Amino acid sequence: MENQTGRCAWAGPDPIYLDYHDTEWGVPEYDSRALWEKLILDGFQAGLSWITILKKRDNFRKAFAGFDPHIVATWGEDEVQQLLGDTGIIRHRGKIEATIGNARAWQKIEAQGGFDQFLWRYVDGAPLQPNHKTMADVPTQTPLSQQISKDLKAAGFKFCGPTIIYAFMEATGMVNDHITSCRCHAGLSSGSAHPHLRP
Repeated sequence: MENQTGRCAWAGPDPIYLDYHDTEWGVPEYDSRALWEKLILDGFQAGLSWITILKKRDNFRKAFAGFDPHIVATWGEDEVQQLLGDTGIIRHRGKIEATIGNARAWQKIEAQGGFDQFLWRYVDGAPLQPNHKTMADVPTQTPLSQQISKDLKAAGFKFCGPTIIYAFMEATGMVNDHITSCRCHAGLSSGSAHPHLRP
C-alpha cells in the first residue's frame, strides 16, 4: 500500500515527515556517531510516534551536546537533572540515563574497531533488499534484529529491543523497507557493500 503521493503509506501528511521519508529514511548511514544518534532517538521514540521525535530532534541535539557520545559519556546526575527539566525533549529518566550508559558502551565498541563496523557486518556491509510489496509485508522485528538487540545488550546498551533495532535498521538503510511501488525504493535497491568495511 502506498499513499497518494507514491510514497510508503506511513509518510505524511506533515512536511517534516515527507522530507524524512524522501531524503533520510532508508539511506545507508555509515558514520559511527550518526548511527549512535539514530539509535538513541529510536530508543526515545519507544511508546511514542516518530513524528514526535522528528519535531523535537533539534532540541535533542542541543540538549545532548550534538549527540557527541564522548561528551555524553562523561555526564552524571547533575546533567540528568538538567535534562529532566528540559521541556524541549522527552523527559524520561530511564531513557536519559540509558543514553549516558549507551554513550559509554558506544565508546568501547568504537575503540574495538568502530560502531559502524560492528553494525554493518551483520548485513555484510550492504543493505538487505526484501522487496516488500505492501506495508503489511513489512515485519516489526526479525531474527537478525533479535540477534543485534541481544549483542547490543551484552555490550551494555539499553532501550535496544528487537523492535527498536528493526526500526533502526530501516532508518539507517541496513534494510531497504521502502515498498516496491514507493518512489524511493528503486534508488536504494542497488546498494553494494560499503567500501570502507574492514574484513
